[in-house]
Amino acid sequence: MNYKELLNRAFLLVSSPARAWEEILLEEDRQKVFVGFVYPMIGIATLSVFLGVLFTQGWGGPRSFQIAMTECCSVAISLFGGFYLAAYLLNKAAIKFFYLSDNLLNAQRLIGYSSVVLFFLQIVTGILPNFQIVSWLLQFYVVYIVWEGVKIFVKIDEKDRLKYTLLASFLLLVCPFIIAVLFTKLILILN
Repeated sequence: MNYKELLNRAFLLVSSPARAWEEILLEEDRQKVFVGFVYPMIGIATLSVFLGVLFTQGWGGPRSFQIAMTECCSVAISLFGGFYLAAYLLNKAAIKFFYLSDNLLNAQRLIGYSSVVLFFLQIVTGILPNFQIVSWLLQFYVVYIVWEGVKIFVKIDEKDRLKYTLLASFLLLVCPFIIAVLFTKLILILN
C-alpha cells in the first residue's frame, strides 16, 4: 500500500476534483478504488476514532478500551456498509430512473472516491470530537465532488446531471449515517 499516493489522491480530490477525476478515468486498474483508496481510508478513519476515544476517555481500565473498540467498529461498519449500500442503490436508480446500463463498478468508483470528504471529516472528528458541528456543514462539499465526477464518469444528459448528482450525494451522505444509527441501536439492545 502506497500511502503517499493515497494521500495525494485524497488531497487532489478535495482541492481539484476535476483534475483528480480525469486522472482516475485514466487508471487502467478499475478495481483500484477498493484496495487503493476506500479500504485504507476506512482503516485510517477507524484508527483515528480509536485513538481519539482513548485520548478523551483516558487509558485507564478495560472500560475505556471497550468504548474505543465499539466506536471504532461503528465507524468501520458504517463507512464500509454505507459505501456498498450507496453504490448499489445508485446503480439501481441509474438503471431505473436515468435509463443507464448496469455498471456497479462505475457506481462504486464514483461513490468510493467521492467519499473522500466523509473520510477526512471522520478522521478529524475522530481525533477532535468537538469539530462535529463544523463537519456537518463541510460534508456538503461532497455535492461538488460528485458533480465533477458525474461529468467525467457518467454518460448522462446534461439536463439529468443535477438530479443524478443530488441523488448520488444524498445516498453517499445518508447510507453511512443510517447504518451507524442502526449499529448504535443494536449495540444498546445487546448491552
